[in-house]
Amino acid sequence: MNYQIISLGIYFVVMVGIGVYAYFASNDDMEGYVLGGRDVGPHVTALSAGASDMSGWMLMGLPGAMFVMGFDAIWIAMGLLLGALTNYIVVAPRLRTYTEMANDAITLPDFFAKRFLEEKGSLRLITSIVTILFFTLYTSAGLVAGGKLFESVFQLNYSLGVAVTAGVVVAYTLLGGFLAVSMTDFVQGCIIFVALIVVPLTAFQQFDTVNEFNTITATEIGSFMSSWESLTVLGLLSSLAWGLGYFGQPHILVRFMAIRSRNDIPTAKNIGMSWMTVTIIGALGTGLVGVAYTQKFDLALDDPETIFIVLSQLLFHPAISGFLLAAILAAIMSTISSQLLVSSSSLTEDILKVFFKSNSTSQSTLPGRIAVVTVAIVASIIALNDNKSVLSLVSNAWAGFGAAFGPLIILSLFWRNMTRAGALAGVIVGAATVLFWIYFPIEIAGKTLSQHLYEIIPGVIASSLAIVFVSQLSAKPRKEIYVKFDDVTDAIRS
Repeated sequence: MNYQIISLGIYFVVMVGIGVYAYFASNDDMEGYVLGGRDVGPHVTALSAGASDMSGWMLMGLPGAMFVMGFDAIWIAMGLLLGALTNYIVVAPRLRTYTEMANDAITLPDFFAKRFLEEKGSLRLITSIVTILFFTLYTSAGLVAGGKLFESVFQLNYSLGVAVTAGVVVAYTLLGGFLAVSMTDFVQGCIIFVALIVVPLTAFQQFDTVNEFNTITATEIGSFMSSWESLTVLGLLSSLAWGLGYFGQPHILVRFMAIRSRNDIPTAKNIGMSWMTVTIIGALGTGLVGVAYTQKFDLALDDPETIFIVLSQLLFHPAISGFLLAAILAAIMSTISSQLLVSSSSLTEDILKVFFKSNSTSQSTLPGRIAVVTVAIVASIIALNDNKSVLSLVSNAWAGFGAAFGPLIILSLFWRNMTRAGALAGVIVGAATVLFWIYFPIEIAGKTLSQHLYEIIPGVIASSLAIVFVSQLSAKPRKEIYVKFDDVTDAIRS
């Protein structure tokens, strides 16, 4: 126990130390605080995008899904890999170029507004509110996970766990902004990478032969071929559709906006996809070897999502297990810090500055830092209530962001005839469709709509149709919009 606490203590000190370094290294303006001055290298960009993307889901959710679903979980992983790769190839280069040429847009709502020449109005306001609300809830879910980790592993008070998690994340985010978040994400990504190699390989070595391992897993969850034969078309589409969410996630897209140069994106893609492939295989492997391990040693497991924690504590010295448990906290904290920064930047740049004429925000980082603390306090209050409904809402936020922002991002980058009215319709229709699909009390064959088909699919389809339909009916974009779009296209081709 003491070794584990010491390991986590060292980890916390390193994270805060990075925040202090970033405070002195970053530019003292909002672009420096929010985007690192658009000077982040490809290595940091790649691991930062990966670490902030996966959160605790990589070390808890995906191994738990493999433990329960068996080989069906592979298709979710395939969907994520395909989505992330497409994001790097299709979205990243054009988004990096367009946001800089669109009067140096530093947030997604800022980009949407400048893309359609809207100084202030409903599009900026609605996309800002959606971002702040969903990410505040996302942040609270991460704090809940941090509190429960401290409670279950170290038998510490849940509220203390929430406070410690929030305190450390706020400390380095408050100090160093995007540069600190990206650098800590890089370190956290390395920790996650090592942990998801070491744990499944060590657990696998507890079996005398490969045949013994295969026999147990085949008995418990069947074979890959049996899983493939029982897979339905809707089930396959629902799993692969997880990849659609990447196009609308602000905390991932902002990494592409901040990278040093569009020419660095291929390097970031190679590093990021390599990291993601290895860690996803490791997460699936943790769940698979966990099935066999618990059966061989007759180990009771109350919650399948704790299999990584259980294996870390059983197979390693407490000092090493402390490092491995830090990987879970790293995954949680990397996402929380990203969400805090995106929320605070949207609050300051897209609402306070534009709608309340706070002209100082572009020159000073103080409003951004105050916003970080404000969002963290609200998220902590929600987390301290340990509200399960918050977690259930956040579990669908990936689909909500993907449907509300995904088609908007893609079409605004590639379709010159898209209008502001079409953009607004896409956001509203996409989000409303996802909520309807999740919560409307309709059952078919005893299953809800979301149990038949993942809600991101109808959400993306409805949002895309709304954008195209309303854009065709509304007035054509102004000439200046066409000129900017063509300039971006020429810059990409050059």
